[in-house]
Amino acid sequence: MSDHDEVQLSRECAAVAIPAGHATKLPQGTTGVVTQALGGSYTLMTPMGLFRIDGRDGDAIGRAVLGGEAQKRAAEGAFNEELIWEQMRSCFDPEIPVNIVDLGLIYSVAVEEREGGGRKVGVKMTLTAPGCGMGEIIRQDVVNRVASVPGVDEVDVEMVFDPPWNQGMMTEAARLQLGLL
Repeated sequence: MSDHDEVQLSRECAAVAIPAGHATKLPQGTTGVVTQALGGSYTLMTPMGLFRIDGRDGDAIGRAVLGGEAQKRAAEGAFNEELIWEQMRSCFDPEIPVNIVDLGLIYSVAVEEREGGGRKVGVKMTLTAPGCGMGEIIRQDVVNRVASVPGVDEVDVEMVFDPPWNQGMMTEAARLQLGLL
């Protein structure tokens, strides 16, 4: 099965409308095309619009159930700040096939060692557009992924819009992947 074959939901499935960001349920029998399968979720284009389906519901569209392989890797071993970045590289905007780090959406990461042990991680990030309805969903993905890093017991992800995001903040590889070079 290729990424752009039509699929049909074998059961009712929870979904998030893109770009509005509101939760909904797609009824059994809904047809669509998988346009992206990255970051532990599927993006499905249907006659009703674009939707994000959690990877755990991949079976509903005849695809693999995605179980967060990056999160499993992070759960093993000792704290390593690079694991924070690895986890954030597994987060994607459901409309853009480039991870949020390479898109330039992560402005800073601060790790605070706690006196009694453990760490608090603060992340400042932005969105490609300030009014993006998927912002809270992407922010929560970052919280969940960073929280899976060993030794991290608190995560604070703050949305900031200064400076405003622009395409110049993307890595060269991201611009190349999106055909902007």
